[in-house]
Amino acid sequence: MSIVRHQPHGLLGELQREMERLFSASPLREDGAASLSGSDWSPAVDVREEADRYLVCVDLPGVPPDAVDINLEQGVLTITGERPAIAPDEAAGYRRAERPRGRFVRRFSVPESVDVEQVAAHAQDGVLQVSIPKLAKVMARRIPVSA
Repeated sequence: MSIVRHQPHGLLGELQREMERLFSASPLREDGAASLSGSDWSPAVDVREEADRYLVCVDLPGVPPDAVDINLEQGVLTITGERPAIAPDEAAGYRRAERPRGRFVRRFSVPESVDVEQVAAHAQDGVLQVSIPKLAKVMARRIPVSA
């Protein structure tokens, strides 16, 4: 029996990928590559703004941390990686495969007011957390006048 991949929204996903491919050849990269070029799937992401940082949480179960590449360049955070495909010797036991596999790419615009040098990433329980600290705001300071 062959593997059956469950894709309830297969045609809609395919249409979305094609639309993104057509419209995303943007100035994000100098080489003109599309934002999702070479990606087979797109992991779910939460982006949260806190008082002192932005937090990007990416669901990556089954993706080892060393298979993920994070790059912050010219105001664009790029997260790429790959979930390994099912090996042919393992495929014999599968009746259904619903989890997407292959390469993924996610890109996000980052404000100029972040501290690029202090960006940190941590992976735990299949969730990648990228912490992007904000720059300390320049506080107005009262200057006393001496007589």
